[in-house]
Amino acid sequence: QETLFPYIKHNVKEYLRAHWEEEECQRDVGLLRKQAQEDSSLDGAVPIPLESGSGEEELERVIQAVVDNVHWQMSLDRKTTALKQLQGHMWRAAYATGHVKGEIFEDVVPAIRKWREAGMKIYIYSSGSVEAQKLLFGYSTEGDILELFDGHFDTKIGPKVESESYRRIAASIGCTTNNILFLTDIPQEANAAEEADAHVAVVIRPGNAGLTDDEKSYYSLISSFTELFLPSST
Repeated sequence: QETLFPYIKHNVKEYLRAHWEEEECQRDVGLLRKQAQEDSSLDGAVPIPLESGSGEEELERVIQAVVDNVHWQMSLDRKTTALKQLQGHMWRAAYATGHVKGEIFEDVVPAIRKWREAGMKIYIYSSGSVEAQKLLFGYSTEGDILELFDGHFDTKIGPKVESESYRRIAASIGCTTNNILFLTDIPQEANAAEEADAHVAVVIRPGNAGLTDDEKSYYSLISSFTELFLPSST
């Protein structure tokens, strides 16, 4: 929220100008234009005109319409495929050029290496797309750490606040939910995982939303992965 989405807002025009002639960018714009047509009846919707190829001024007008459309969609926190696709491509470019890095707390990598040595498998489940997860961990402050993970899940498997999602994940990785420890900072997700009979620890980190007194007393809380003592896998 504080880095990736503002990056899109501040850089979308520059990105479109730099990549406009590329096939991928044209596909992204085509999807956004199609979405804009579907949105035409919505209040404040921003249409994206077709190019007629009549010069620099017209190109600038079309690019500005795409920028305005992206800003409008983001202001409503929309999750359209067209918007997510452009954002994903922009983030990929930002990570690859070093403009953005995934920030990893210093206790994370040593802890995961230890768990893997003990025979455990580590998976990521995020509301961010699998592609976005792979960018974050592939271009992190600790380097490329994708090798530490056995798989990735996003909301295609189901919402994180629904217990059925955790059952589907367990089935997908071939174990019972009772053999899963789920780490989260969001109580609603913790509840859903618990309902599915998974183990849960709530992680307290700088920048996370605060917990109520009831939540603090109910959940197992950790502020570092070093506080977890897990049984060796058999």
